[in-house]
Amino acid sequence: MKRFFDILLSLLVLLCGLPFGLIIALAILLDSKGKVIYKQSRVGKDNVDFMLYKYRTMCENADHGGLLTVGDHDMRVTRVGAFLRKYKIDEFPQFLNILKGEMSVVGPRPEVRKYVNLYTPEQMRVLSVRPGLTDYASIRYVDENALLAKSENPEKAYIEEIMPDKLKLNLQYIDERSLWVDAKIVLKTLGAIFVRGK
Repeated sequence: MKRFFDILLSLLVLLCGLPFGLIIALAILLDSKGKVIYKQSRVGKDNVDFMLYKYRTMCENADHGGLLTVGDHDMRVTRVGAFLRKYKIDEFPQFLNILKGEMSVVGPRPEVRKYVNLYTPEQMRVLSVRPGLTDYASIRYVDENALLAKSENPEKAYIEEIMPDKLKLNLQYIDERSLWVDAKIVLKTLGAIFVRGK
């Protein structure tokens, strides 16, 4: 049933959002040099890597400056990219990942291999389900970039403080997941984005 709703919702979003997607693509191309879609290898269900899609929000080769985005004024983020990130619009291409079966609408956010390699055996249990577009951690850490900006060592803060808490929330989701829980997380996510956009 969960997979059915994933397919149905992703098809609706992709078809209805096509005109807006074209406008976004044009804005990205006019704002900075580079491709419209950014691809990054992430770790999915059963510890299998896949290519995650996003609208490009940074200048080309921004990954060379680190995998974490720090603060709302990271110099690598483009003007259009800052807007897309604020309202989480940059995540919309992941509905293609959902349609392909690599992701679900709700589930633990997929992490890069560098950080997955640091997981404990218990934390590895988050890879027993499809990763998602949103989860409990996405709601709690909707302003993660700003939190990291306050740290003298953002990567250390992420690895030692934020990532373990995210994984704890992900394991909680796995233990209690249901369609009702998924619906609640989607609504809370939309609410968090709306409040952040004010």
